[in-house]
Amino acid sequence: MGSVCDHEHAPGGLSASEIGRALTLAEDRCVADGERMTAPRRRVLELLLQAGEAVKAYDLIARFGADGTAAKPPTVYRALDFLEKKGLAHRIASISAYVACSVGDRAHAAAFLICDCCGATEEVTPPEGEALQQAASASGYLLQRTTIEGHGRCPACRIAA
Repeated sequence: MGSVCDHEHAPGGLSASEIGRALTLAEDRCVADGERMTAPRRRVLELLLQAGEAVKAYDLIARFGADGTAAKPPTVYRALDFLEKKGLAHRIASISAYVACSVGDRAHAAAFLICDCCGATEEVTPPEGEALQQAASASGYLLQRTTIEGHGRCPACRIAA
C-alpha cells in the first residue's frame, strides 16, 4: 500500500485458528441480527482477516476465488457494503481500502492510524467518539458510522528511517 517503504515488515494477518474464531463470531452476530452470512460475505471477511491490513476492493476481487479466479466486482462490493453496515469491516476513505474490524462485536466509532510509508493500519478507540455521538444526538442527528483517520509513520517505518 505504501509507496516509499523499502524495508521489511512482519506479516499482520491472523492465524488460521483466529480467523476461524472471528468468522464464527461474525456468523453468530449475523444470525442474532436475523441476517445471513452468505458465502461471498464470509469469503471477503476471511480475506480481510488474512491480510491484517487495509486492502483495496480490486485486490479482494482478484484474491476471491480459492482456485485463483477473480470474483465479479458487484459480488465483492455488495459483501463489503454488508460487512461495513454490520460493523465487521471499515472503509478507510483516504486510501480507498477496507480493513476487518478489530472489535467486531458491536457498532462503534472507529479511528485508524495509517502509515504513509508501508500502509499499515491500526484501529484504535477514538478519543472523542462518545462526545461526538452526544453532540450529534443533541443536534437531532443519529450517527450510523464514524471513522477518524490519522496519517503518519508506524513504529517499524520510524525505526527504519
